[in-house]
Amino acid sequence: MPSTVVHLAIAGLVGAALLGEEFDRRSALVVFGFTALPDLDVLAEPVLPGAHRSLGHTLLLPAFVFAVLLWDTRRGAASALRRRYGVRGLKVAWVGAFCLLGAGILPDLFLGGVNALYPLHDRFYVFNGELYYSTDRGWVQTFVDLSPPEPKPTRTTANFRFRTVLDAAPTRGVERTVEEGRVERLFPVAMAGFRFALVLVSTVVVAIRLGGGRSLARLLGE
Repeated sequence: MPSTVVHLAIAGLVGAALLGEEFDRRSALVVFGFTALPDLDVLAEPVLPGAHRSLGHTLLLPAFVFAVLLWDTRRGAASALRRRYGVRGLKVAWVGAFCLLGAGILPDLFLGGVNALYPLHDRFYVFNGELYYSTDRGWVQTFVDLSPPEPKPTRTTANFRFRTVLDAAPTRGVERTVEEGRVERLFPVAMAGFRFALVLVSTVVVAIRLGGGRSLARLLGE
């Protein structure tokens, strides 16, 4: 699963690209807050089993946020965001909402799956596959499979849970555990090389943008 750090790395790149001159420490925190919001559902796991990737990862959440933003934006001068924060506030809010969906939820939909329509429909969905061009077969895609599906157990909050750091059960490294009953808890940062590279690239880009280009100028000796 992508860690929260990876989600924030994606959001940093998106925010730096879309906010332009509006990208500063304050707007970055807003974008990061929107992006981290879905992963807060892990806090509900002790009282609501299966909450992680369900309660905060439902696509109904960004749909609601987009609907509220659209309603407020179309009010023109009467917009609450516009009156308090100006056009900048509207822009940051829209980019934050986009990161909520694009950086906070969609990566999990592609890797492991999310309970996309929870609580209206309790079922985990995963969207993955391949898209490539073959000199023998032409264009090939496996994202949408039109063949008759094989019978598989439906994953719901009743029979499926993602491991979280709050779980009081052994995770990785249990075979190396010496003490009886010892539990290893994981705080993931980057669990694959590509994700680590993404975190590094995002860190550099965000640092340069927040520095107003001064760090890059110093590096180039200007």
